[in-house]
Amino acid sequence: MKTNEIILTNFNGRKFKIHPYILDSIGDLIKPRHPLAIVIPGGSFDHLSKREGEPIALAFNNCGFNSVVMDYNLIQDAGDIYPDAGLDVLTTVKYFRDHAAEYQIDADKIVTIGFSAGGHVASFANSMANSLEYQNRFNFTAKIVLPNKTILGYPLINLHKIGFAIPKNATNKVPADQFVLNSALGVTSRTPATFIFHAWDDPIVLVTNTLEYATALRKEKVPCEVHLFNKGGHGFSLARTDMVTRGREWQDNSHAAHWFNLAQEWLNSEWLNK
Repeated sequence: MKTNEIILTNFNGRKFKIHPYILDSIGDLIKPRHPLAIVIPGGSFDHLSKREGEPIALAFNNCGFNSVVMDYNLIQDAGDIYPDAGLDVLTTVKYFRDHAAEYQIDADKIVTIGFSAGGHVASFANSMANSLEYQNRFNFTAKIVLPNKTILGYPLINLHKIGFAIPKNATNKVPADQFVLNSALGVTSRTPATFIFHAWDDPIVLVTNTLEYATALRKEKVPCEVHLFNKGGHGFSLARTDMVTRGREWQDNSHAAHWFNLAQEWLNSEWLNK
């Protein structure tokens, strides 16, 4: 496997890092080109969760994907989170479409997967890709930058639907744009088919985020599959025993861990129905 760090420049001139995990060639494969998973970690917009980065990328590698973990700008970085975080996603999609042959990628099988705050970044990036305003402002087309599918893990969709009050010293970071505040408002019939998983008892990003986004997808007749687990809390990632952090034993959840295999089954069925 080839791993390295690449610095890209997004459509707004901002530099950001991506970390590809590229499978080595293993000979004369029937399907020589791999799907690509673009992993967008959560982290409350003030850090990037390592549990939702490399372990996810490697899990997708084990299923025959090439993968990449994408950094995006955070609260403490220069400039605003948006539009740059969304543009980072779109730039990453374009980069791998442009270099599909080099990385042995199927340019029609690019999946974004966003967790928690990264789910907001992924979902809003889809809205940006389909928006004529952003297309004209940053000179791109949806055909070049829109992923083919999206997976959202316990995603933040609506900033009003969190389980705690936003601290007063952070209220100036809350976007005034309603379409940024609530990425469900940007769903259209051109939004990629979406797989969502969430825990019913999530105390941080309330499950109503997923319900609102799924309702928007249904209204626009976008294919969607949703799995709501009764228990799981927030931030369970792959929910495996080897990824439990100290004091958070609830992260070991063999039932919620089924989301990964379910997502693979969903993707396979979606590819077959292309």
